[in-house]
Amino acid sequence: MPSETTRSRTPITNEDYARLAAFRLVLRGFLHFSEEAAAEVGLTGQHYQALLILRGWPPDLPMTINDLAQQLFLKHNSAVGLVDRLAGDGLLVRAPSSVDRRKVELRLTARGSRLLARLAERHRSELQRIAPELEAFFHELARQQDASKEVAPKPVRRRSAASA
Repeated sequence: MPSETTRSRTPITNEDYARLAAFRLVLRGFLHFSEEAAAEVGLTGQHYQALLILRGWPPDLPMTINDLAQQLFLKHNSAVGLVDRLAGDGLLVRAPSSVDRRKVELRLTARGSRLLARLAERHRSELQRIAPELEAFFHELARQQDASKEVAPKPVRRRSAASA
C-alpha cells in the first residue's frame, strides 16, 4: 500500500506535467550556469560545491574529508582525490585535527575564499534573476495543495455494533 507521501491526492494534469518540466528546465539551467561559471575560473562544478560547503560549514565545527564526502554524496576515496586537487590548486589546506590525530581538518585558503566569493556573487545574481520563475512554481504548487485539501473527502465514521 502506498504511503501518504507517495499517494497523489488529485490526478496529475497536462498542465501539471508542463509545470514540472518547466521547473526542471529552470533547475537544469541553473546547474548549467553554475558549471560554466566554475569553468570560467578553472574549476569544476564539484570543486565549486566543495568550496561552498566548506565556507558554509559552521565555523566552530571542524570539517573533515569524511564530512565533505557526506555533503557531496561521494565515497571517501573520491573526496580525498577532490581535496588533493583543491589543495594542489592552493584553494584549501589540510591541518592536523585538533580533536583526533588520525584525521585532518579542511580550511579554505585566502585564494580559495576570494575565488569562492566571486563565484558565489555570480550565483546569487543568477538566483535573483530566476527567482520569479521559482516563486511562481512554488506558489502554484502550494495553491494546488491547498485546493486539494479543500475538496478531500472526509472519512466516514462507522458506528460499531456495540453502539448501534
